[in-house]
Amino acid sequence: MIMDKRHASAAYFALCLSNEDYPASLEVGKLYRAIPDEEAAVHGYFRVIDESGEDYAYSTERFYLIALPQAVEQSLRSASEEFAV
Repeated sequence: MIMDKRHASAAYFALCLSNEDYPASLEVGKLYRAIPDEEAAVHGYFRVIDESGEDYAYSTERFYLIALPQAVEQSLRSASEEFAV
């Protein structure tokens, strides 16, 4: 999914459906912050911030992309910052 200006107010998260070949980097059933990357999208990939804390491109088939309202996105970010060490 290519993110456009219509969705600029929404935050995008990706629900991991498969971590095959990446068990240390991805957890099935976990939401990951999706990072817009038009070049990756053209090739069937999109970027997420994975378990390493860095953003990497993964096949779109591994995830289900979800648009969340801004208030929900802020709440998830705040909660994840509380547990960061």
